[in-house]
Amino acid sequence: MIETIDPATGAVLERFALMNAEEIGAKLDAGVRASVRWAQVPLEERSAVLRAIAARLRAERDSLAATAVREMGKPIVQARAEVEKCAWGLEYFADHAAAMLAEQPAESSAARSYVAFRPLGVLLAIMPWNFPFWQVVRAAAPALMAGNTMVLKHAANTTRCALELERIFGEAGAPDGLFGALIARGEGIDAVVADPRIAAVTLTGSERAGASVARTAGNALKKCVLELGGSDPFVVFSDADLDAASRTAVTARFQNNGESCIAAKRFIVEQAVYDEFAGRFAELAGTQMVGNPMDERVQLGPCAREDLRESVHAQVSASVAAGARLTLGGKPIGGAGYFYEPTIVTEVVPGMPMFDEEVFGPAAAVVRAKDREHAIALANASSFGLGSSLWTRDVAAAETFAARIEAGAVFINGMVASDPRLPFGGVKKSGYGRELSAFGIHEFVNVQTVWIG
Repeated sequence: MIETIDPATGAVLERFALMNAEEIGAKLDAGVRASVRWAQVPLEERSAVLRAIAARLRAERDSLAATAVREMGKPIVQARAEVEKCAWGLEYFADHAAAMLAEQPAESSAARSYVAFRPLGVLLAIMPWNFPFWQVVRAAAPALMAGNTMVLKHAANTTRCALELERIFGEAGAPDGLFGALIARGEGIDAVVADPRIAAVTLTGSERAGASVARTAGNALKKCVLELGGSDPFVVFSDADLDAASRTAVTARFQNNGESCIAAKRFIVEQAVYDEFAGRFAELAGTQMVGNPMDERVQLGPCAREDLRESVHAQVSASVAAGARLTLGGKPIGGAGYFYEPTIVTEVVPGMPMFDEEVFGPAAAVVRAKDREHAIALANASSFGLGSSLWTRDVAAAETFAARIEAGAVFINGMVASDPRLPFGGVKKSGYGRELSAFGIHEFVNVQTVWIG
């Protein structure tokens, strides 16, 4: 049995019976049957299905957003924006997949030769709770346009979101078996990963979950894409526009209640502007309205689970005990739900939990850098390498420094965000492979050489 809990109140929302092996097998069989047919469906017909799904998402935006808020606690305005982004992502791949998947002529000794992109079959998507719709759609849209089908194992606490997506796909006209949701716990998913009906796996989640799935997929010789944790550096050089940097810093750290793999987490600031930036950052962060995430005025809702709030508090407390300075917040908010104060901790250094670990919640670490070289060294002093931001008025210099940052994305004078037009993914312990763009659609295809004598 799975229970979903409203993180704003602590009350149980729903209870779901776990699927047994036969029920899971039926979902996989449906995916296999659909994959045979879907692979033969012309691209323009696949596009029509994705556009219909997008239209259905927009039509039900408000109710879907409310479901996400109830299950994981993000502010309602942000939840609506997430549903809109899903519709955009579906439409983007509906519009552009034909060009991405077009046969590519290649010179050889043949009379004619080319490279074609063929579907693999059934893709298993193991997805997290923090963006319960977008994480799924950004994996599904390119995979489905490439001719694959998908079964989803969602996070337990967003089970209703998973079932709503399955319903939306079906009601929009998706063929039976094109997209199916499994109600299962993570500890039993290895058997599904290894199942011969699964052709490949995509996972967004923790480093531990990624390592486990990668082992199982590797033993079965299956392709997988892993988008794992992040401890993104937000580097502020002394010539940066501090007003723009500090305002963006608040959004980059606290959006989605601070529970985002690509949230800025380590704010690395040159000595010359450190105190000014830290002061502005704390002042702006302290103005955020915390409360019921269904209230449109609220900017910061609860942590998604009680254990997540406890983890953030432990990281903050241990860092302060090790010599960091608490300048804002730093404790749970009493009463119902899993609320935590917006928190800024300054004078954080390597060796402290807030520097070395991923902080998944509304707490920011501000790190002092002696100069630009030291700032880049601190940015790279992490086991993660997902996204990064670099703030300076000297864009040419920033591009030079960007080449040295060990991350899958470098945003200069902007906030890291996923975009269907750009590849998304990381290096080091942030995982491997890419989602989105042409790079993402090519992750789950057979890149087939065709040689004609």
